Amino acid sequence: MKIDGVFSGGGVKAYAFLGALEQVHDHNHTFERVAGSSAGAIIAALLASGYRFHEMDEMIQELDTKKLMDPPKWTTFIPFSKWVILYFQLGLYKGNKLEKWIHKQLARKKIHTFYDLKPGYLKVIVSDISLGKLVVIPDDLERVYGINPNYFPIAKAVRMSAGFPYFFMPKKLPGKGNGQSLIVDGGLLSNFPLWVFKDENNRSKRPVLGMKLSGHPAQEKPRDINNAIIMFQALFSTMLNAHDDRYVSTSEKNNIVFIPVDHVDTTDFELTRATRGQLIRTGKERADEFLKYWPN
Repeated sequence: MKIDGVFSGGGVKAYAFLGALEQVHDHNHTFERVAGSSAGAIIAALLASGYRFHEMDEMIQELDTKKLMDPPKWTTFIPFSKWVILYFQLGLYKGNKLEKWIHKQLARKKIHTFYDLKPGYLKVIVSDISLGKLVVIPDDLERVYGINPNYFPIAKAVRMSAGFPYFFMPKKLPGKGNGQSLIVDGGLLSNFPLWVFKDENNRSKRPVLGMKLSGHPAQEKPRDINNAIIMFQALFSTMLNAHDDRYVSTSEKNNIVFIPVDHVDTTDFELTRATRGQLIRTGKERADEFLKYWPN
């Protein structure tokens, strides 16, 4: 059956998507349109470009995520300089290697810009913190920035969506005037954009399958907040998930595969092979259990 797919953010936890995608394939479903925030945007872009499950599995399994961490070179020679970089550049890592890796994978399928895809088949969520707007690429590029979406690089859009605040430096987009906008992780404003394929009547063209890298909101345990650092983490997590969780709890919970992977840190780019395997197995098990009875 042809379906549409929406993938949540979650950083390196996205290895769990590989196991879930295997089950989508085994249950004879194929994705038409896809969308995502952050790490989910990477998965969505690969699917939209024509990658099949086995190709993505081989590609991502071979990826050394540590090589995607690219701080300015001089920070390796000057102690504590990374904190200076964080203050002035607003992030520890440039993110150029991540963008180049995405570009390389898409180019293998002869995909470079949104012109190379069927219209509407890929939607990438980013956050414009200068304008205070959630932006859907390519849909909003012309209206918000005066940019022709046909010639906008997909790798750039995905890199912006995956720009986890303070970890990767924000990217910039020119505005219609003389100013520039700072663009960061799409998950900041919508970490799980399950709404993105709804029409003006709140209907979808075909079944929409969501994959969310967390447990069901109703089953989340309250946090024990006893210091300022934990409070900051709790504030940030609340900001990422509160809006989407409200939508999920009232609307589309029967169309979502919840993959509980909270034991893994979003930016742990030094995952062991064993942890990767555990994430993939969790995604596979949860998706198999869900897809036996979906859609119903």
